[in-house]
Amino acid sequence: VLALCFLASVATGLELSVNDHTADFSLSPRRGSSLSLSCLVQNSSQAEELLWYRGDRQVGLQDGNKVNICISPVTEADNGVTFSCKLARDKSVQVSVILNVHFPPQLTGEESLQIEEGKDVTLSCNAKSNPQAQTAWFKNNTTLTLQPNRHQLYQSSEVFELSIRKVQKSDNGTYTCVVTYSFTEMTKDFHLIVEDKKPVFPMEAIIAAVVVVTLTILFGIVARKDKLFKVW
Repeated sequence: VLALCFLASVATGLELSVNDHTADFSLSPRRGSSLSLSCLVQNSSQAEELLWYRGDRQVGLQDGNKVNICISPVTEADNGVTFSCKLARDKSVQVSVILNVHFPPQLTGEESLQIEEGKDVTLSCNAKSNPQAQTAWFKNNTTLTLQPNRHQLYQSSEVFELSIRKVQKSDNGTYTCVVTYSFTEMTKDFHLIVEDKKPVFPMEAIIAAVVVVTLTILFGIVARKDKLFKVW
């Protein structure tokens, strides 16, 4: 019992530092960069074992290395992830680093959409970025004038959408999604072609026509049989 108490008192006097930070902190690396984290023990009179965690999972380090981890390359999947250095014999002694990964949206190319007049259409831009980018819609190189009863905008952390209800011939044109990130503009064009509305035949009329054709064929067959019997 005395030995356990002694170890606990020693552990509580220890302090860890990660990249010279003794308290939890955050870093904002860019996607594609490399990030090195170094953990050191302070106020210890003996060699200590350190453990690294990514979220709740322990990071497997090479033999002999219990101090440094390297994240290369930094990806979007690392955004919001916490890396923690912990003392092996007392995991309450730790320092954590939260990654706030910066990355621009991936916005390229163009699309052509053919939509029947009177139907709804949604134009969707991949605007996923950190920090969130500024967005706008243009039609034929002019700022789009939104009609509350026909146009609807939707934006999340990943997409920027323009929905048009009951498209009309006047909706024909090129719609451009403009995304501004860190003073850089990226665009994607959508060429909207509104086609003529296809004629719709009532189901009752189709059924009636099928019945008439079927009866006509049957009557023709019966009449032909009667004629054959008369000849005989």
